[in-house]
Amino acid sequence: MKSLLCVVVLFAVACFVKSQNKKPHILLVIADDFGYNDIGYHGSEIKTPNLDKLAGEGIKLENYYVQPICTPSRSQLMSGRYQIHTGLQHGVIFPAQPNGLPLDSPILPEKLKEAGYSTHAVGKWHLGFYKKEYLPTNRGFDSYFGYLSGAEDYFTHERCFGVMCGTDLLDNTNPANYSGQYSAHLFSQKAVDVVKNHNTNQPLFLYLPFQSVHAPLQVPDKYIQPYMHIKDEQRRTYAGMVSAMDEAIWNLTEVFKQKGMWNNTLMVFSTDNGGQIHAGGNNYPLRGWKNSLWEGGVHGVGFVHGQMLKRKGTVSRDLIHISDWFPTLLSMVGGNLNGTKPLDGVDQWKTINDESTPSQRRSILHNIDPLYPPVGQRLPTSPFDNRIRAAVRMGDWKLVTGFPGNGSWIPPPHMKNLAMSKINSAAEKNIWLFNITDDPNEHNDVSDTMQHVVMDMLELLAQYNKTAVPCRFPNIDPKADPKYHGGYWGPWE
Repeated sequence: MKSLLCVVVLFAVACFVKSQNKKPHILLVIADDFGYNDIGYHGSEIKTPNLDKLAGEGIKLENYYVQPICTPSRSQLMSGRYQIHTGLQHGVIFPAQPNGLPLDSPILPEKLKEAGYSTHAVGKWHLGFYKKEYLPTNRGFDSYFGYLSGAEDYFTHERCFGVMCGTDLLDNTNPANYSGQYSAHLFSQKAVDVVKNHNTNQPLFLYLPFQSVHAPLQVPDKYIQPYMHIKDEQRRTYAGMVSAMDEAIWNLTEVFKQKGMWNNTLMVFSTDNGGQIHAGGNNYPLRGWKNSLWEGGVHGVGFVHGQMLKRKGTVSRDLIHISDWFPTLLSMVGGNLNGTKPLDGVDQWKTINDESTPSQRRSILHNIDPLYPPVGQRLPTSPFDNRIRAAVRMGDWKLVTGFPGNGSWIPPPHMKNLAMSKINSAAEKNIWLFNITDDPNEHNDVSDTMQHVVMDMLELLAQYNKTAVPCRFPNIDPKADPKYHGGYWGPWE
C-alpha cells in the first residue's frame, strides 16, 4: 500500500512538472519609433523579409494601438494601466529626472515570475532609474543588459542630456563598456546568450526592446548599400537601420529553433509609437507622426507568431491596445492578477487565438495631458475641458481635443509628388471628430455635423479624467550628472 501511494505521488509530481513545462516561452520584441509605413507588408520601400515572414505565419494586428511616445507606451505595456493612472501623462522620463513607473503595482515580469517564468530583459528601459528600486532587476527581471534612458549613440553607447554626458549601459546593475559594438548586434547577441544558457525545463520570458530605429541615424555601411537608390539621406540610413534590426530578430529566432524552443514560443512584435518624420521614419498614409495624437502617432505596427495559435496566416482587425499585453500574456500562461491595481488593459487571448471571440475592448484613452498649454475656448456645455490636449476612441469614433500635434500627411521622400499639407484650421480650433473605421487616415472632420457624438465623447473623457492621478513631471536634478558616478548614467538617490 505504501509503495502504491509513493507511485501515485510520484506520478502526480511528474504530471505537474510536465504541465508546468508546457507553458509557452514568450519573446516580446519592441521596435523604437518604427513607423506604420516602415514594414514591408504595409507596402514600404524598406525591405523586412524576416518580419514579413514571421507576421505572415502568425496574426497581423491591423487595429492595434500604442501611445504617441516612448515612456507612456512602455509603462502601459509593463503595467497594463493607462498613463493617467500612473502619473506619466506628460512627455517622457528624461535621464536626469527623478521619475519612474510607480512601484505601487507589480509589473509584467513580476507576475510572470510568480507563474514560474525565468525573466530576462535586453535593450531599452526608459521607465526610470533615479533610485535602484526602479532598475529592471528590482522589478522582476532575473537579468538585464541595456540602457536606461531614451536615446544614445549606437556605437559608443554615450548619452548627453544638456551638459550632462556619460555612458548609458548596464549589465544587471554594473556599468558596462561595449564601445564600438552596434547596439542592434550587441542586444541580439546578448539575447542569444540568454536563450543558449536557458534551462528549458522552465518557461522563458525574454523582453527585447531594441534601440532601433530611434535617432540618431546610425548603422554599419553594409546595411545602407542595398538602399543607395533612396535619394533622401535620412530615409536611406533609416532603411539600413530597419534591415539591421530585421536581421537581428531572425538570428535570434534561429537560436530559439536550435535550442528546440521555437515551436513552444509565442512571439509578440510591437512598435512603441509612430515613426519620427524628422529622423527617417514614415507613417503614410496615416496622418501625423510620433508625439502626435493623430493616427500616425498611435496606430502601431504589431503582430503575433506562435505554433500554439489556433489561427495562423491571418489578419485581425479587433481593437487591441498595448496595455492589453499585461492581462493577455498572464491569461495565456495561467497567471493571476493578484496584487495589481485596477487594470486598463483587456485580456485579448481568446480574441487573438480564436477569431470567433470578438474583442471586449470598446474604447481606448489615447491620453489626457493637463500640462500642455490649453488651446482656444471651452465649449459652454462641455463636460470636459476641450482646451486640454486629449484623445479618446470609442467604437468607430475618435475625438481629439486641445493641441494634437502636427496633422500633416507625409508620404515617403520618393513619393513627394503626393505630398499633402495639413488642413488649414483656425488657430483656436480644439475639437476634431473622425469615424476611424470609415476614415482611417483622418481626412474628414465631422465635429460640426455630429455634435451629439462630440458630446458623448467629451463625457467619456470627463469620466476618464475623474480617475486621473496628478501628473508627475519633476524638475531636472543636477545630482544625476554622470560625472559624479564614474562617467555612467545610473541611480543617484
